[in-house]
Amino acid sequence: MLKKLCPLFFCLGFLLPTHSQIIEKIEPYHIRTIQFKGNSDQSQLPIIRLGERLQLSFDAINAEEDDYYYTITHHNYDWSESDLSKGEFLDGFDDVRIETYTNSLNALQLYSHYTLTIPNRETRRIKKSGNYLLSIFNEDGELEFTRKFMIMEQEVSVPVEIKRSRDISFIDTKQSVQFSINSPNKLLINPNKNVKTLILKNSNLKTAIRNLTPQYTIGSELIYRYDQETAFWAGNEYLNFDSKETRGANNSIRRIELNDLFDHYLYTNLARTDRPYTYFPDINGNFVVRTFGINDDRNSNIEAEYIRMHFKLQYYEDIGDKEIHIYGNFNNWSIDESTYMQYDEASDSYTNTRLFKQGFYNYQYVLVDRDGTIDPGAISGNYWQTENDYTVLVYYRGPGERFDRIIGYGRANSNNINNN
Repeated sequence: MLKKLCPLFFCLGFLLPTHSQIIEKIEPYHIRTIQFKGNSDQSQLPIIRLGERLQLSFDAINAEEDDYYYTITHHNYDWSESDLSKGEFLDGFDDVRIETYTNSLNALQLYSHYTLTIPNRETRRIKKSGNYLLSIFNEDGELEFTRKFMIMEQEVSVPVEIKRSRDISFIDTKQSVQFSINSPNKLLINPNKNVKTLILKNSNLKTAIRNLTPQYTIGSELIYRYDQETAFWAGNEYLNFDSKETRGANNSIRRIELNDLFDHYLYTNLARTDRPYTYFPDINGNFVVRTFGINDDRNSNIEAEYIRMHFKLQYYEDIGDKEIHIYGNFNNWSIDESTYMQYDEASDSYTNTRLFKQGFYNYQYVLVDRDGTIDPGAISGNYWQTENDYTVLVYYRGPGERFDRIIGYGRANSNNINNN
């Protein structure tokens, strides 16, 4: 018999601290399906070059056509606010209303779809590289939600390789990121102090590895060939569901009901820690809004339905006073009340019902400790073969400079993992 779980107050309905001096605001219930990207990137953490475009979109399901405003702030490597004035990093101004919105069409759930593109008429250009925070406020000046993004210059090259762990204890469960910084045309003064790095797995800033110094230098190249210091738990391929067809079950959705909204019931999931690894293509925790039906030319931004997804997990390990949550980029990797898996004594399983806009979604189940620590491998397992995307960002603050620039960027995928 599974132990019944009491909700943890730390994760219900308020701000969650990150590894930074700012606090990210989790969106309220009426704000749904936030999509934040640069170019075609679906990661929800845009990393763009100077001059490239950003696009934010979200739905407000209160159907009140509220006004929303945005601000942009520049931040240092540690996410403390930089000393730059607004005019130094912004050409134009912010703190203006999001003007583009459209009401839903033919959907059971009424909502308004808002879109913000930067640059625009008011915010003409972002002039500096570095960390940025986009904050969305309502008409009363109350913060609704925030999203982070990065802007980079490409002044150095950053070759990245993914290795199996050299520690025999973790050789089957961890993936290590090794990289170098090559700067033949730029002198990096005092790199142990002035150069900082950030390593991301699947664009999840909440699990990033920070504050590494180069191990040694060869000519103009800084070498980072750590093992455990740059090792991530490999995880497992994500589970998924596809709700593009509101009335048709598929290999992940076993039953559908039509009430005031569509209810989709997923097949029961089981723990995967003691099962052999099986490759199954995923999109590394991300999601895509899409629809499918008689009218194939529908605009999914405003014609997609909102569906109540019903999750069920059978997990027989004693979790003590920890919690189980669904986890993914559908809400910016956040743990909140909407992701909490409630124990159901009748079925001896954990269940959750959450509202999702029609589309294809990746998700996994994670174990959350009382201090907010997330263990993604407790239920899904960790397998060195798992396909993951890794990103390395290089920050630099030269002598006399007043902010941390991003001067380089490298990426690699664990499909190319090796033991050398």
